[in-house]
Amino acid sequence: MPEVQDPSSQDTVARLLAIHGKVQGVWYRASAQAEATRLGLRGWVRNRHEGWVEALVIGPQARIDDFIDWARQGPPKADVARIEISAADADAVEGFEQRPTA
Repeated sequence: MPEVQDPSSQDTVARLLAIHGKVQGVWYRASAQAEATRLGLRGWVRNRHEGWVEALVIGPQARIDDFIDWARQGPPKADVARIEISAADADAVEGFEQRPTA
């Protein structure tokens, strides 16, 4: 019988995203939370006072790649100019949450 791999046993990585463009006031955070939850990722998303959105995504690299693909478009009213991606330390956060503006 083939062994079924537990998805939670896959290598977990964390990426910090800086999402620039028209990304505030267009439901970007709520949409990002819904997409991350759909993909089974942990982390958080928040607006930045400077006008961009910051997100920490934690999970298997393939799922993070799927989230980044989504983030390049975002919700319908967003206009993403660019995303800066860097390695990050995994937070001990459960689920995926919206955080206050920083």
